[in-house]
Amino acid sequence: MAEDLKITDRVVIPDSELRERFSRSSGPGGQGVNTSDSRVELSYDVERSHAIPDELRDRVLERLGHRLTGGVLTIAASEHRAQLANREAARERLAALLREALAPPPPPRRPTKMSKGAKQRRLQAKKHRSAIKQLRRGAHD
Repeated sequence: MAEDLKITDRVVIPDSELRERFSRSSGPGGQGVNTSDSRVELSYDVERSHAIPDELRDRVLERLGHRLTGGVLTIAASEHRAQLANREAARERLAALLREALAPPPPPRRPTKMSKGAKQRRLQAKKHRSAIKQLRRGAHD
C-alpha cells in the first residue's frame, strides 16, 4: 500500500513523510466493532516537508494555518468500516486539501462601473415600487 501521494505534477509527497495512526472507530460495526482499529489519523508535517517547494510552502501554511497544529496537518477518517478504505479516504482528503491550498490566488478583481442604462433602470424600478406603496397607503386611509 505504501506509495507516494501525488498532489500536482510538481508536488509529490513521499510515503515516508506521512504518519498513520489507527484507533477504534465510533459508530456501527457489528461484532468486529470492539476489535478492529478502522479509524485512521493521517498526519503530514507541512512545515518540515521537503516535497513542497519553498515558494509554495508559505502559501500552504497561510491557507491551512487554522488546520495546522505545530505545522502538522492531521486528517481523521472513520466513515468506512474497513481500515483500508479509511486510509484511502484520508489520503484523498489530504490530497484535495493540499491541491486547494497550492492553487494560485485568483486574479485581482477589476472594479467596474455601472452603465448609465442600468442606473436609470434601477432608479425607475425604485420609483415604480415607491408609487405602488404610495397608492396602497392612500387606499387604507
